[in-house]
Amino acid sequence: MNTSHPSTPPEPSGTGSISAAAPVAVPGTVTVSGHGIAEAAPDLMLVSIGVESRAESVEAAYAAAGKALAAVVSAFKADAVAAADIRTTGLSVRADLVWREGEGQRVAGYIAASSLSVRLRDLASASRTVSAAATAGGDDVRLHNLQLMIADESALRTRARDTAWQNARATGEQFAALAGCSLGKVLSVTEGVTAAAPGPTPMAGMQRAVAVESLAVEAGENQVSVAVTVTWELLS
Repeated sequence: MNTSHPSTPPEPSGTGSISAAAPVAVPGTVTVSGHGIAEAAPDLMLVSIGVESRAESVEAAYAAAGKALAAVVSAFKADAVAAADIRTTGLSVRADLVWREGEGQRVAGYIAASSLSVRLRDLASASRTVSAAATAGGDDVRLHNLQLMIADESALRTRARDTAWQNARATGEQFAALAGCSLGKVLSVTEGVTAAAPGPTPMAGMQRAVAVESLAVEAGENQVSVAVTVTWELLS
């Protein structure tokens, strides 16, 4: 009985050759990051303000909140705040629950709340404007926070971008010189922009309407930060 075994492929003789395309030469490159920051004084204040009214019925609470909020809006408009700069951001009615010994949780009344986001474009009079609005709304007014902003950051972003590019170029030239080369053409550019404006200023100590005109708000400066990553060809 003959036993067959799988044939083993012959070993390469070493005399044959396989042709392949030669790899395309890739020029040397250098990739660096540059950063730029530009600063400017803010020219816009964003105020979050609202009302919160308590009453024994939903209808009464809702009506009281509506009356107080209307007074706040009228005060802003009387100080030349445009209607387009006043926006409703919240509206709610909820039960005012209390716990009583032996009775458990009970409804003591109802709370209606509404809030506005208001853009103030005249920072010189912003404190007076907020004070007038808070006074008009009475004790139901709640001041939540404010934020100082720059209405149009395009010019600031351009300045930061120029600085970031110069920073990247200087770094690239330094590395190229260390390698005994010079910078060639730009192969790629990637940009990242971050607006580093100050965060909201909480008004925790002003939960009820008070004279806020005496509370100074320091505008300071806002920042726009640009990061750019550039790849250059290296020329020997």
